[in-house]
Amino acid sequence: MFDKKQTAEFLAKVPLFKGLKKRQLENLAKRFVERDYPAERAIVTQGKGGEGLFIIVDGHTNVMRQRDDGEAVQVNAFGPSDFFGELALLDDGPRTASVITTEATKCLVLTRWDFYGALREDVEMSITILEEMARRFRVALDSL
Repeated sequence: MFDKKQTAEFLAKVPLFKGLKKRQLENLAKRFVERDYPAERAIVTQGKGGEGLFIIVDGHTNVMRQRDDGEAVQVNAFGPSDFFGELALLDDGPRTASVITTEATKCLVLTRWDFYGALREDVEMSITILEEMARRFRVALDSL
């Protein structure tokens, strides 16, 4: 189990938080909780509500999207320091894909409410994170 200092050090390696200062990472670290998932378990399910961001600490997942014809297609795979659910930090819309563990997986989870609290306290952090989210969204759109 991570302490808050270890959590902050880990967050520094996550692309979404790469531009943050040490004090900002430490502030965010206080807001994350750890969750463990067994193999072959859905962490999030396409179409269901979502309330937060997940960062993989250990383990691996497949990202599956159900097409309109009912076929499930793997659209990505995640491992340590990869993150998903960033859209759920900004709105309460349904999940756009399912994320399923391929082995026992440990995640750090940040709820929307805790994220908003951190952003309210530090406008500079807000801008840095939102810029990275926009960059990631553009990369995703360009790949279509």
